[in-house]
Amino acid sequence: MIYVNRSGGICRTAEIEKALAYVRENGAVLADGKTFLNGDKLYVSIQSYKTKARVDCKYEAHRRYIDIQYIIEGREIIAVTDAAGLRERAPYSEEKDVVFFEDDKKGTEFELHAGDYVVVFPEDVHMPKVCAGEPSDVKKAVVKILI
Repeated sequence: MIYVNRSGGICRTAEIEKALAYVRENGAVLADGKTFLNGDKLYVSIQSYKTKARVDCKYEAHRRYIDIQYIIEGREIIAVTDAAGLRERAPYSEEKDVVFFEDDKKGTEFELHAGDYVVVFPEDVHMPKVCAGEPSDVKKAVVKILI
């Protein structure tokens, strides 16, 4: 099976399954940082942080990578929307493959707990790290898949 996003990029489910299996098996013991599973085509970034109030978070999007945001420990809200009507907060960074937007609309909110994940494509503007209630500690794997 192949996932096709609206911008025409493709991602084979084998890559998603490989990354998710790696995170499920190793995530709890991995330290923060990047692990390359297939060079820059497929890698996992482990992050530990405290969630924040929505006003302290920002929408972001990527052009070259699909994100799988997988919660290893804790819980957080991730809001997802499209870029229509959003104002750029900072220009796109080719080096970091990210563009930030002002929080002009609510989007769809997903409350994720340990073992939950969301897949966001380049056209999906998303706001991670939002607290679900009170700020709490989260350990998350962000899988990056080159499109």
